[in-house]
Amino acid sequence: VISELSLDVRCKAEGFWSAAEVWIKKPHVVNKRLCGVKESEYEAVCSEDLGSCLARLTGTHGHELSELFPFIHVYTVDSGIKAEESWCVGVRTIIPKVEPNCNGNVYKEVIVKDLIGQAVTFLPIEETREGHVNLKKSNIYKIQLEENTDECVLRLHALSPDQWFSDGVAYPKLSWLTAELLPKLARWAIENKSSEFKSTLSLIPVEKYSVLYQQLKNKYKEMVKVWPEVTDPEKFVFEDVAIATYLLVLWAEERAEKGVTSRQSFVDLGCGNGLLVHILNNEGHPGKGIDVRKRKIWDLYGPNTHLEEKAITPSASFLFPETDWLIGNHSDELTPWIPVIAARSSYSCRYFVLPCCFFDFCGKYQRRHCKKTQYREYIDFISEVSGACGFQTDEDCLRIPSTKRVCLIGRSRSYEEPEGELAEARRTDYIRGRQVSYTSFTNVTQKDHSRHNHHGDGQEIPEPGSEWGSGFQPREKTETVRNCAALPRDLVDGVVLKVARALLELTAEAGEEGKNSSWKDTNNWHAGGSLSIREVAELLDQSTLQTLKKECGGLQTLLKNSHQVFRVEGGRVHIRDWRNGGPVRVNSKPKSQTSGALKTRLCWFHTHHPHGCPLSTEDCLFAHGEDDLRPSTRPLKKLRS
Repeated sequence: VISELSLDVRCKAEGFWSAAEVWIKKPHVVNKRLCGVKESEYEAVCSEDLGSCLARLTGTHGHELSELFPFIHVYTVDSGIKAEESWCVGVRTIIPKVEPNCNGNVYKEVIVKDLIGQAVTFLPIEETREGHVNLKKSNIYKIQLEENTDECVLRLHALSPDQWFSDGVAYPKLSWLTAELLPKLARWAIENKSSEFKSTLSLIPVEKYSVLYQQLKNKYKEMVKVWPEVTDPEKFVFEDVAIATYLLVLWAEERAEKGVTSRQSFVDLGCGNGLLVHILNNEGHPGKGIDVRKRKIWDLYGPNTHLEEKAITPSASFLFPETDWLIGNHSDELTPWIPVIAARSSYSCRYFVLPCCFFDFCGKYQRRHCKKTQYREYIDFISEVSGACGFQTDEDCLRIPSTKRVCLIGRSRSYEEPEGELAEARRTDYIRGRQVSYTSFTNVTQKDHSRHNHHGDGQEIPEPGSEWGSGFQPREKTETVRNCAALPRDLVDGVVLKVARALLELTAEAGEEGKNSSWKDTNNWHAGGSLSIREVAELLDQSTLQTLKKECGGLQTLLKNSHQVFRVEGGRVHIRDWRNGGPVRVNSKPKSQTSGALKTRLCWFHTHHPHGCPLSTEDCLFAHGEDDLRPSTRPLKKLRS
């Protein structure tokens, strides 16, 4: 026994096997140097046949395996379980992210599941280019759940710990198995949770994805250095590289299946920064991206990347009969329409969507199933749309740095091409029914019945008439800033003043009880008390709260933006005491006293605080009065009226 871990809660056998399956099927969840595994079919084996089965899979003779049997714990048990069901054996091929060596060997493990003894043994084997199989005895290990009277113990056994070999990839260190893997298995065994989504990359060969992803990552990593957008370059570059890799492998498999060589064409609807289009074009696929707003980075791609600045409205004028695939990568309000557009473009048109924000055909998606997560419910809705459009829909999970990783793919139809007219009638009925249902649902939930013909976001409620319906609103060409920075100045100032006064009153009400608190110091400058975000919200009228709800982050964002006055920590709001230093930002350098922003704004404390500013005029970054104010060199922000 190399290591053992007592479980705080009694674990059932189902929990152990659920945890073991994660390590067997998805080792990359723990070992980040792996891309995944490829499994063979498992076979049920009785104790009498186990030796010959292992000899065949490991390429060894029966007598060489006999010394392993005590470790594997081969036995015959009269437990009422059929002999052929007592063992389950299979093989998994390990796929590293980066090949650890250049010898060309394939790394595999024979998985031996002891269904009676609640143990799983891993027999590593290496397969050479010539097809020879070698059993690596030094790295054989077993994970076992032992149920005692008063506790459950998860144990890690190694056959030859003194001879253990590690390359850090296919063969992790024993210390890693004990310190990292075993605790995670223990937690998973207790939780025994099943995911509501499929495993990642379930529709494509993981080994091909791994090789191509590394190639594309190295090819396009320089984009991070020249990224001109305000978004995080690493997230967006490597996310689009991963999506492009997935599509390229998916399309290569499709060509091989159909026996064709010409590369698929595509149109990316709502292409955003256009990087996915750029990669696909560069890798030989003809196609283009369309978005309502041009991005700065478009100019860097060159003439071989085809991007169009155009508003997309679902209609007969936006069909693509000559296109093989339509793509919706975080396409927001277009997402439910993409299966519709693909179905109406041609019988052979396919689609790929990666849903993010939740939209229906003519507005924000309204939840209806409280027992599901909002994300799961929305994925099911898009899948329902796909089925109504006549697609046989596949679901998969991508490996991207995002919480919204589930994609839906429509590669084939559920009807024959001559049945197209009937299928179109079903599509039209579904869209009309959905829009009528959306209208009724919105009317019932709308608080302001006097404006019954509008949604809360200003969109008109549709009056379905054509096969496309109505009410769809493409996004504005100019992106609206919703981080509270463009709110009317008087609204922001009013909220700040009201909240600050409430915080200062807490000190006054504390009276003598405040002597021992941190709200006051020896100079009697009042730093006020603290309030939770909810308590702050209760200070404001409904009109102000409704305005803030339309902003990203709402009230909390406004308070954090007002960092001259407030400090927001742990969900509570405090008056900022500048004697303790200003707001600290990660990886930021302290501002120089000669900064161009110095004294360009009035000091809120000098004007509004009953004790004035806690700092002297010389030490304060802000102006103490109009005479201390300097002209700002920064461009003015556009405020919404």
